[in-house]
Amino acid sequence: MSSSARLNELGEFLKARRAELSPRTVGLPDSGGPRRVPGLRREEVAQLAAISTDYYTRLEQGRIRASTPVLSALTRALHLQDDQRAYLFSLAGKPSARSPRRAGQKVQPQLRRLLDDLTATPAIVMGRRMDILAWNALAAAMITDFAQIPEKRRNYVRLIFTDPAMRTLYSDWTTVARTCVAQLRMEAAKYPDDPRLAALVGELSVHDEQFRQWWAAHDVATLSVGTKSLHHPLAGELTLDWDTLTATTDPDQQLVIWTAEPGTPTYDGLRFLASWATGGAPRSSPETAG
Repeated sequence: MSSSARLNELGEFLKARRAELSPRTVGLPDSGGPRRVPGLRREEVAQLAAISTDYYTRLEQGRIRASTPVLSALTRALHLQDDQRAYLFSLAGKPSARSPRRAGQKVQPQLRRLLDDLTATPAIVMGRRMDILAWNALAAAMITDFAQIPEKRRNYVRLIFTDPAMRTLYSDWTTVARTCVAQLRMEAAKYPDDPRLAALVGELSVHDEQFRQWWAAHDVATLSVGTKSLHHPLAGELTLDWDTLTATTDPDQQLVIWTAEPGTPTYDGLRFLASWATGGAPRSSPETAG
């Protein structure tokens, strides 16, 4: 992504965020009359951020760079969450985004050992672009046989949008998919010049209208914690808590685990799947090229 493209993206992100707000939600008077644009007007955002309307307009048009104080003021004015603030600052180069590393990612040995030991807990290791680098047998039994996916296409977002089975596996596929798109946007901010990430976005934008619409919404999110509900063909209904652990030796590798409260039907369902998966399902991928 060129410098001008990043400025344009920053402008589009600001427009998308102000469209989500109303005068009432930010403490401005609302006449109740018809408004020509959804959400806040440019002059209202400028007022809240204590900058001129002309300055803010040029920001949205991608014509100027914003200073750190202005970015902080816009964060407050637009009620940005932490993930959104990080994305805004990344686009503005404050702090500078990390340069994409061209070397291939290798699964950290300690993560591979941990995967081998997690026989009753489904887990995967995700790398840059949300590529799937490794998994254990229970994750393969719960989600899909990752070994059957060509290595260069082994990506979680691509899987969600291109495998029809995912739309029935996840009870709330729409929420899962939109979250994946928002997480991928954060990856794009960290590595704006990654050709494989750009190719992934282009591929999914062409082949899936929902991805294209959600990508245009400029929502952002990071991998953290949450709950997912699955309708598994063998284990039935599963409600799982998921969490992520970041490798200190490579912050671009994250261990994603799914757990259930002991004594619940989901816990019993995982035990059933673990027993079923002991027939030799593959536990991790070969080293993945980046």
